[in-house]
Amino acid sequence: MTTAPEFAITRRPKTAHLIGREGSRYQIPTPALVLDLDKLEHNLAYMTVFCEKHRIGLRPHAKTHKSANIARLQLEAGAVGICCAKLAEAEALAEKGIHKLLLTSPVVTEGSIARAMELARQTEDLILTVDNQKTALEIQQAAERAGLTISLAIDLDVGLHRTGIAPGDLASALAHFIDGASHLTFRGLQAYAGHLMHVHDFDERKTKSLDAMRQLGDMRDRLRTEGIGCEILTGGGTGTFNIDPEAGVLTDLQGGSYVFMDREYNEVPIANNAPIPFETALFVQSTVISNNTPGLVTTDAGLKSFSTDADPPIIHEGAPDGASYFFFGDEQGGVLLKDKNEKVDLGTSVSCVVPHCDPTVNLYDWYHCVRGDVLVDIWPVDARGCSQ
Repeated sequence: MTTAPEFAITRRPKTAHLIGREGSRYQIPTPALVLDLDKLEHNLAYMTVFCEKHRIGLRPHAKTHKSANIARLQLEAGAVGICCAKLAEAEALAEKGIHKLLLTSPVVTEGSIARAMELARQTEDLILTVDNQKTALEIQQAAERAGLTISLAIDLDVGLHRTGIAPGDLASALAHFIDGASHLTFRGLQAYAGHLMHVHDFDERKTKSLDAMRQLGDMRDRLRTEGIGCEILTGGGTGTFNIDPEAGVLTDLQGGSYVFMDREYNEVPIANNAPIPFETALFVQSTVISNNTPGLVTTDAGLKSFSTDADPPIIHEGAPDGASYFFFGDEQGGVLLKDKNEKVDLGTSVSCVVPHCDPTVNLYDWYHCVRGDVLVDIWPVDARGCSQ
């Protein structure tokens, strides 16, 4: 009987030798995920100051960056905790010493609840979200067997209809069940209006988002009258970060994409006639590999290098003004030149603003961190592929 050999593949960056060299940003093997640290730090600082000014906490979403290094920077800047979309994402960050995790998606299977119990042993102040009494009961039973007390927040559906329980009697009954359970602690409410983040008209987005905050506030007030306090009222996002605090309901803001920005968020007005305060910090860098056709060059970054759920990437640098990027297949991208007489040399570096940052990050193992034209560090995408 033949058995397969046992081996482990350990991915290592092939670019460490470039760190610190002048011009090394443009010597990185491509396609590559490039993170401009100066712009990242600007975005982190702006959001921190904004939240402090509006007396609201910041609980940023790690589903965007999947990075313990970035989560640590956010916590050091004063974030009250870190959000994770999936259990495996939280596990990956906890392994790197990140605590105060809020899992924004429900865990419902026996196996995932067991994993959540183990995660609660490993990290400080883990909060799970639930949207039904059946799951809350199963978490209570698992916590009792494990000898743990688990913090729960109710995921409130304020219009997205993806997860969450509608405000009203069922949500109240769920809060009372959690509050009375021996191995559960009720922490508060989560409300994320993800369907509003990219509403282009600012006034429409503001009206609808403040209505979502009203629903959250009304549910909080009802629970108060019923003797249940809400320590945490968490929600919002990058698209409504400057709207939601106005309602005076949230204790902390969940924002993710603000750290990087992308084409989608750059095209959403942050307010009427107001400049976007966040800078684009994340890019996919590619290299021109063919230029034989007039008015057209081919790069090495195709469908496998970008998320494809939105419009094509926007060229940031490396091509003449007016050039546009398109997908030329799985492995290649194309750059259409405005003038057929223009030429882009082989080996030229072409950097693009990504269409959607979260799923693009999930395609890469490493952030190539730069300042100016120098590669200064390489950070792992710790939670890449952690979607269970």
